[in-house]
Amino acid sequence: MTRTSRLGRIITTQSSLSYLPIAVVLLFSMMVLFMLFAARSNISPPHVHKPAFELNDEKRGELWTELLSWEPRAFIYHNFLSKEECDHLIKLAAPHLQKSQVVDPRTGKNTFSRFRTSSGMFLRRGQDKIIRTIEERIADVTFIPVEHGEDLQVLHYEVGQKYEPHYDYFTGKFKTEHIGQRIATLLMYLSDVEEGGETVFPSAIFNSSSLPYYNGLSSCAKKGLSVKPKRGDALFFWSLKRNGTKDPTSLHGGCPVIKGSKWSATKWMRVHKFELGNPL
Repeated sequence: MTRTSRLGRIITTQSSLSYLPIAVVLLFSMMVLFMLFAARSNISPPHVHKPAFELNDEKRGELWTELLSWEPRAFIYHNFLSKEECDHLIKLAAPHLQKSQVVDPRTGKNTFSRFRTSSGMFLRRGQDKIIRTIEERIADVTFIPVEHGEDLQVLHYEVGQKYEPHYDYFTGKFKTEHIGQRIATLLMYLSDVEEGGETVFPSAIFNSSSLPYYNGLSSCAKKGLSVKPKRGDALFFWSLKRNGTKDPTSLHGGCPVIKGSKWSATKWMRVHKFELGNPL
């Protein structure tokens, strides 16, 4: 290597080193600015999120997802709850059941209606460890934060009881302006049903006769896309389209129980955080 080339390398190295203090100062300044911004914005440091459940659970079996429909956007989470979790929710709810009500779209208040003949009650969000685990699991699979969920409603249907087709989103201004719109629903089946009790979507864009269990459905369930209750499974569907408008194909109902009884638990989710203590 010639003296000239060695000199060139020395000059280049020295030039690079001359920029090092400037780079250090800039990096330090950026770190200070970020720390100040984070402190003022109440930003938490990044952390690794640990799911509230494992995909393979000996008590529940393997959790897997079945695409049910795109109109409405509906999915079934098989083996979502264990038998013990189902029994726990039923045990908590059974002593406190009352006749179910519906929301009056004009006033936003709850009222009795012949369209809904089940009995039910609400379990407070985060009420105990098992409920908190279930709610964290819901957030994990739906990507909707726990804080956006309402209290958990447990319902019981006896023979002949039903819930006529309805929308979960609010059609009146009272609820949407004061509390926020419902965007999605997770319906968990806590028991099997001997006959009837299906969840039906009468406006779904789907040929229900193609279902492998079509012949075993009740006449009510054959009027649209239907799901047969199976203990531990959970039905998830969106009430709004991806552009935020109401989805009319999310119309759904609970078919009358023909034989046996039906237990379910519903978690409605809002577009904004749902503050505990707010009227539902």
